[in-house]
Amino acid sequence: MKILLGVGNSLRGDDGVGCYIADNFRADDWMAINCATAPENFSGIVRKQHPELLVIVDAAAMGLGPGTFRRVAPEMIEDVGLGTHMLALSHLIGYVSGYAGEILFIGIEPGHVTTCNDLSPAVREGADALIAVLQSGHIDAMEKLDGERLQENEEEQ
Repeated sequence: MKILLGVGNSLRGDDGVGCYIADNFRADDWMAINCATAPENFSGIVRKQHPELLVIVDAAAMGLGPGTFRRVAPEMIEDVGLGTHMLALSHLIGYVSGYAGEILFIGIEPGHVTTCNDLSPAVREGADALIAVLQSGHIDAMEKLDGERLQENEEEQ
C-alpha cells in the first residue's frame, strides 16, 4: 500500500494545490488523504498502515515557474515551504519515518497565495500533470529540485 498526503490551505489560492491533488488522485493500492493545514493529524494512519511509500505533496516556493513540480530531498524541505502548516513538514517526516518504507516530498510551485478558493490555471495544469505521473507509477523519473538553484534564488532575494 502507498499513501499520498495532500497538504495546504484551499482558502489561499495555490497553497491548496496539495489538497486538490489528494481530492483528485485515484489509483489502485493507494490511499489519498486531504490533510489541509494539519498533516500531523493523519500520522496515526501512516503508523497503522506502514505504507511502502508515503508521498507528501504541498505548495513549495522553489523559484520555478508556477505549476512546476519537483521531488525535494528531506534536508531541503525547510528551505522550500510556505509555512502555512501547524507543524513543519520536516518534523512530520521525522515522526513517521520509521513507519514508511520510503518517504517522498513533492513540491509544486504556487503562482498566487492570496485569499481565494481557486487554483491558478498554471498550477491546476501542473497538479493534473503530477496526478498523471503518480498514477503512471513513474515517480522515480520525476525531476529533483536542484539545491544549487534554490540557494541562488535565496541569495537574489
